[in-house]
Amino acid sequence: MESKSLNALIKDSIIKNWDNMALSDMGGVNFQYKDTAEKIAKLHILFEAADVKPGDKVALCGKNSSTWAVTFLGCLTAGVVAVPILHEFKADMIHHLVNHSGAKLLFVDEAIWENLDETVMPDLTGVLFISEYGMPLSRSKSLTKARNNLNEYFGKKYPYSFDQKDVVFFEDKPEELAVLSYTSGSTGMSKGVMLTFGNIWSNVRFCLDNLEFLRPGQGVVNMLPLAHLYGLTVDMVHPFCKGCHLHFLTRLPSPKVILKAFADVKPTLIITVPLILEKIIRNNVFPLLEKPMMKILLKVPIIDEKLLAKIKEKIMAAFGGNLQELIVGGAPLNPEVEKFLYRIGFPLTVGYGMTECAPLIAYASSTISRPRSVGKVVDRMEVMIDSPDPRTVPGNILVRGENVMNGYYKNEEATKEVFPDDSGWMNTGDMGVMDEDGYIYISGRSKTMILGPSGQNIYPEEIEAKLNIMPYVNESLIIDEGGHLVALIHPDFEAVHNQHLDHEALKKIMDENLDALNAMQPAYSKVKRYKIMDVEFEKTPKRSIKRFLYQP
Repeated sequence: MESKSLNALIKDSIIKNWDNMALSDMGGVNFQYKDTAEKIAKLHILFEAADVKPGDKVALCGKNSSTWAVTFLGCLTAGVVAVPILHEFKADMIHHLVNHSGAKLLFVDEAIWENLDETVMPDLTGVLFISEYGMPLSRSKSLTKARNNLNEYFGKKYPYSFDQKDVVFFEDKPEELAVLSYTSGSTGMSKGVMLTFGNIWSNVRFCLDNLEFLRPGQGVVNMLPLAHLYGLTVDMVHPFCKGCHLHFLTRLPSPKVILKAFADVKPTLIITVPLILEKIIRNNVFPLLEKPMMKILLKVPIIDEKLLAKIKEKIMAAFGGNLQELIVGGAPLNPEVEKFLYRIGFPLTVGYGMTECAPLIAYASSTISRPRSVGKVVDRMEVMIDSPDPRTVPGNILVRGENVMNGYYKNEEATKEVFPDDSGWMNTGDMGVMDEDGYIYISGRSKTMILGPSGQNIYPEEIEAKLNIMPYVNESLIIDEGGHLVALIHPDFEAVHNQHLDHEALKKIMDENLDALNAMQPAYSKVKRYKIMDVEFEKTPKRSIKRFLYQP
C-alpha cells in the first residue's frame, strides 16, 4: 500500500539530493538540500524551546524567499500547522489573522514587524524575523535562551556531524491539519481553510506523477505568492519534493524581471497566472503582429506558417529556451492570447483549482489540452456538474475527494454553506459544463474574485463596502480593466442636487473618496481610477447588481 506521508516525500528528496542546490534568492542566498535540512533541524529546536507542539499554529508573513520556504518546511516536518499570511496585508489584518488562528509564533519580515503592535497579539510566545531568525519579541525564557545559543544547542544535539541519518521528521497522518490558509482580505469575512497533510500530499503526488518532464536538479522560477496555495503547493513544495533548484524572485515580478529570470534559469516548467503571461505576450508579440507588412504576410499560407514558427521560436527563447509546459491557473486566460498561443503550438495549458482543494481540481497536459477548457479532474478527486444536462447547461461545479479541505476554521456557518449535506460534495461557487471526454469548461464565476497582479485574491464586494459609505456615493462596482481595478460609481444625485454641487465640486469629492479608499487597501488592490455612472446599475429581482453587464 502506497504511503500517503507528505513528510516522507520531503525527507526522501532531502536525502537523495543532499549535495544538490535546493533554494536560491535571485541575487541572494543559496541553500543546498543539506543546508535546508540543517536549518529545519534548528527550527525544530526553537519550536521545542517555545513549547510549540504538533498541531499548534505558527504564522508566516513575509515576501517570497528561501528562508520563507525553509520556515514553512520546518513547520510541516515538525507537525506544526503553518498559517501563511500575505505580506501585503495591512497591520490590522495581520493582527487579526494571528489572533484568530491562535498562532504561538510569528515569523515575519523586519519591515513588516515595524508596523505591527505586539500588545494586540497577546497570545504570541515570540516573534522571529524570517531572514536570519532574529528575535524582536520573546515571552519565554526558554525560547530566548535557545535563540541566543542556537548553534550551541544544535552542536549538543548533533555532536559529531549532521548528515542524512539525522533527518528525522514528524510522522504525519493524512487526516492531520497541516496548513491554515486564509482566503479573504477582510477582517469581518476572513475564512481560514483547514488543509490536511493528506490534502497537500495528494496535490504533490499528482504533480510528481503527471509533470514528469520536470527533472531533479532543474531550475524553477518561483514568482507566485507562497502565501497562496497555487504558488505554495504546485510551485514550491512539489518541485522541492522532485529535487529541483528553486529560484525566488526578490523584486517585484514585472515582465522585465521575470524574463531575465527565465533567461538565467532556463526552466522546463513555468507556473503562472494569466496577467503575467498576457502582459508578456501583449508587450512583446502583439505589437509586432500589428505592423502592416506582418498583417499582409500572415495572409499568405506558406509564409504564414513560417512566420508563426519564427514567432514561436522567439517566444520560447524569451521563456528561457527549454520550456516544455506553461501552466496558467487562478483565473481565466484572455481568449485572444489563448487563441494565438494555441495557433503557434505553444506548450500551454490552463488548470483549475481553489484554496479549498490545496489547490488542484482539474488539469490536462499541454499535449492534450483544449482551448477554453481547464482540463480534466485530477487523481483522487471527483467532479459533478449540478445541472439537468451537464454537457450543455451550466451548473454548480461540485467536488469531492482527497484534495478537499476539512472546512473553515471556527466558522461552521461558512462550512455548511459549501458542504450542504454529509455526502462530501463541496460547492466550489463556480458554474460550468463538462463534455463527453471529461473536459471541464467554466462558464462563469458565481464568486466574483479578481486575481491580483501576482496571484493575490481580490474580493470586489469588500472594496465596494468601503466605497459605498463614503460621501455622495450611492452604489459602486469594482471591475478589472486590463489588470487595473476601476470603480464604477453611481453618486447620490439627490444629495448632490440638494447641496447645489456642480460637476467640478462632485469630481473633487470623488477624488478625495478614491484617495481615502486606497489608503485602506493593500498595494495590490488599490483602485486605479473611477467612472461616474449617470444611472443606477441594472439589478436582479433580488436587487443584486448584474455584474456581468459591466465587465469589460
